[in-house]
Amino acid sequence: MTTGLLVVIDMQRVFAEPDSPWAAPRFAEAAAGVRRLLPAFGDRVTFTRFVAPGTPEGAWRAYYERWPFALQSPDAPLWQLTDEFASRARHVLDTGTFGKWTPELARRAAPEGRLVLAGVSTDCCVLSTALAAADAGIEVLVAADACAGADDDTHVKALQVMDLYRPLIRVTTVAELLAETA
Repeated sequence: MTTGLLVVIDMQRVFAEPDSPWAAPRFAEAAAGVRRLLPAFGDRVTFTRFVAPGTPEGAWRAYYERWPFALQSPDAPLWQLTDEFASRARHVLDTGTFGKWTPELARRAAPEGRLVLAGVSTDCCVLSTALAAADAGIEVLVAADACAGADDDTHVKALQVMDLYRPLIRVTTVAELLAETA
């Protein structure tokens, strides 16, 4: 088994459905990478969901003025994990923030101090999570081919930025992660 905690970020309908304003064009490719990683982590997997707050505060007010469609309750269909992941998600962490590095996630990562990140969007929630976890002293590995960005350009740029944080953050691939267990 691969060491650490696999954090599958926001594999939700709002990012999967092509007609969504927040669709990640390569969601299917990221999902394929996540599917390959899941068996290597067993029960050491946390799925996250980005959900809108009941009442946005601070700078989030302007954000939701730009994206009013997203002001829906956490049980709305757009916030649900896609069907293939909903059935596999034993542990789900909901946040109203881009970064998923919360006290709860920190507790789950604590035994080994290592996170493997996959999901969407590379240039938003994955990046925000990676930076916060690295600042907390956690080793972060980002499975580049199990992530998808808002578009290809921002995906690549986000990976480049995260890789600047070596050795705290290391951009890798699904194959490299799986080879660690061989």
